[in-house]
Amino acid sequence: MQPINIKFSPVNIEERKKLDIRSGDTVRVYSKIEEKGKTRLQAFEGMVLGLKHGKQSGATFTVYKVTSGVGVEKVYPLYSPVIDKIEILRRAKVRRSKLYYITEKVAREVRRKMKHSRALPQGVPEEALEVMAPEEEVVTATTETKSE
Repeated sequence: MQPINIKFSPVNIEERKKLDIRSGDTVRVYSKIEEKGKTRLQAFEGMVLGLKHGKQSGATFTVYKVTSGVGVEKVYPLYSPVIDKIEILRRAKVRRSKLYYITEKVAREVRRKMKHSRALPQGVPEEALEVMAPEEEVVTATTETKSE
């Protein structure tokens, strides 16, 4: 009796298993988006913060990028049919399997840059700037001398 090959998923599962995505990699994920009856590809490029569940059917990976000062984090299922392709652009040597601390690190850096540059974020009125980071008052001491 011949074995029957049944395709359960439109995704090439063997090809996705061979992808060697690791934490710290910079990847570009092309996902299919339907708009007005048409399907287009949208790329999301960022750093992989972590992988969960290995190569199992429920495996996911988290991609993080900063867009105009705002951190965006997306979790993609590895075998999702919505994902058209995944490109690994760059590898990084990391010492952790989950890099979630990078989100706080990037937020600190953005806050520090905003404080030093005194640049207004988009849509924030100037009055709110004093509330966000009040200017330091300069106190000058004057000494009076008695002349006799």
